[in-house]
Parts: sequence; structure tokens; C-alpha cells
Amino acid sequence: MTINKIVITGGPCAGKTTGMSRIQNAFTQRGYTVIFIPETASELICAGVTPRTCSSVAEFQKSLLKLQIEKEKTFEYAAGTIDTDKILIVCDRGALDGKAYLEEDDFAAALKFVGTNEIELRDNYDAVFHLVTAAKGAENFYTTENNNARTETIEQASALDDKLISAWTGHPHLRIIDNEYGFDGKMKRLISEIATFLGEPEPYEIERKFLIEYPDLKKLESLPNCEKVEIIQTYLKSDTDEEVRIRQRGSKGNYIYFETRKKAISGLKRVEVERRLTKDEYLELLMNADSNKRPIRKDRYCLADGNQYFEIDVYPFWTDKAIVEIELSDPDEEIRFPKILKVIKEVTDDIEYKNSSLAKIK
Repeated sequence: MTINKIVITGGPCAGKTTGMSRIQNAFTQRGYTVIFIPETASELICAGVTPRTCSSVAEFQKSLLKLQIEKEKTFEYAAGTIDTDKILIVCDRGALDGKAYLEEDDFAAALKFVGTNEIELRDNYDAVFHLVTAAKGAENFYTTENNNARTETIEQASALDDKLISAWTGHPHLRIIDNEYGFDGKMKRLISEIATFLGEPEPYEIERKFLIEYPDLKKLESLPNCEKVEIIQTYLKSDTDEEVRIRQRGSKGNYIYFETRKKAISGLKRVEVERRLTKDEYLELLMNADSNKRPIRKDRYCLADGNQYFEIDVYPFWTDKAIVEIELSDPDEEIRFPKILKVIKEVTDDIEYKNSSLAKIK
């Protein structure tokens, strides 16, 4: 059995309701059992539990977060009892959406209230798909009439959309889907992005990599749409033509663990299969580390900019350069680099700049 849990999030009037219907039809036809977890905020508000009836917005968000986590546990348990090969759990908003409505101290208090940390909460989802509000690029279609819990003006909706993107920035599989090609095009791209992530028909990763000048880290860290993640990547022995690695990923003393298997198809395209590890599994797999390669330590700055998602890798052994990567759904997609990055050259096909090469002990 394969269970994937994804989040569909986005600003007000972004098309989530229609998107859920399209997901149901598209992936049921692909053989998935699709399970939807309803939006918790709307459930509470329509039941009379609102930021106004609670003593504060912070207390409302604590209640919402607690219910969200418990709902997901219940749905995940039920999914595990279903006799089928492929299950897709779709969350109508996720546990980290509440961060967009809280000050930093209040969000920290909410995390303490439910006994978890931001890394564990964010990366508990396999992928996050953000639908940009109609208030950004499709203003004529923005409305509050189809959701009783929605009251935002166009300006408020646009600002909230930015905060939601910022809240999820740092997730390894965040996709931002804008209004550039109209609503139908937006829905088609949503289905395409989910299908690509799930590996329908195969789990392809289309990635481009660029060498950049060493970035201004203070400026990066000051951006609301940038999140720093600490990574330790270890390569394992492999008897096949697969590249096998394990990774510790997180920040502030909170980490999660993954195993990734990659096989090259072409310069841009690879088959990639990833699975979550427990800490004990990770430590056990470390015993099979490739002795010819050193662990790679790096700080990754995840930057959401212009509806594209960049991963900037800063290595401790470089002081004049760094690497930026971007995953694409189409090899011909135009890349619009943030002004803060100074590109030197593309190194997608340059073996010298692959992590596996940088890890080699010379």
C-alpha cells in the first residue's frame, strides 16, 4: 500500500473547491482511492467557533491546530485499513496555514500547546500545492459570495496569499500555481503538478541547477518568503546504477529523515523515489555509508519568488559561490531569477557540481 498525503492551500478565492473536484475525478481514474480532509477553519467558523467568539485569534488558532492534527491522525488511521494499493489523502489546507494569521510568539505558543515543532508539522505532508488567490492576477473573478467564512478584501486577500506562501516555504515539495493561463489552465496545471509528484506514470524529477555568486545571507534571512534548512546528506553503497542517499533535514534542533533513490534518464530528467525514515532507520542506514564519499553538509535557503520556488545551497567549503536549483514541471519553463541572485552559469549537466561529486574523497 502507498499512502501520500498532500495539502491544497492558497489565498482566498483561489479555486480550492473546484480543484478538489478535479482531483477526485483525475486520480480516481488513475486507480487511487482519494480521501479528502475538510477545511478545519470553515468547519469551526460555521459551527460558531470563530476568532471573535474565542478570547483571541491566538486561542482560535490553538483550537484549530489541535483539531487539524487529530483529524489527520483519524483519517490516516482509516486510510491504513482500506484494502487498496494507492491512497491519496488531500488536506483542504494544512496545519501550517495558521502561521499566516499569527505573530511569531503566538505561533510558537500554539506549537507548544499541541506538543510539536514547526519542522515536524510542515514536513508531515508529502507535498504542498499553493493556489494563488484570484486577487493576484484575476481580480475580476475575486468574490466572497461562495464562502460564508470569507470576508477579505482584494488587498487583504493578496497580503494573506503572500503570508501563506511564506508559512509553507521550506517544505521540500512546495509548488505555487498562479493565474497566468486562466482558471481552466490553473486547474490543469494543478492536476499535472500532483501527477508529476505522485509519479504518474513515473516519478520524474525535472531539475535545473545553476552556479551563482555567494549570496548575501543576511538579506536572504531577512526575507519573509525565505526559510533556512540545515541538511546533512550521506551516500550509501549501491550495487545498481541507482544513486542512494539518506538525508537529515531540519533546523533549530528539530530534524526529519529521508532515503532517496535516483536514476538518470536524461540530463534534466531523473526517476526519483523518496521515503520517510524514522531516526532509528536513519542511524541504521548510516552503517552502510559509502566510505569513498564524505557526508555533505549544507545550509539550504528555500526561496519563494514570483510563483517559483528556488533552493539555494550554501556549502561550508565555498566562500565565493553557491548552487541554486529549481524543479520544473516542463523542461522549457522560463526561469525568472530573483534579483538577489547573481547567476554565473548553468551546471545542470556538469558532473563537477553534483553533490555526489562534491562528496568524493580525493
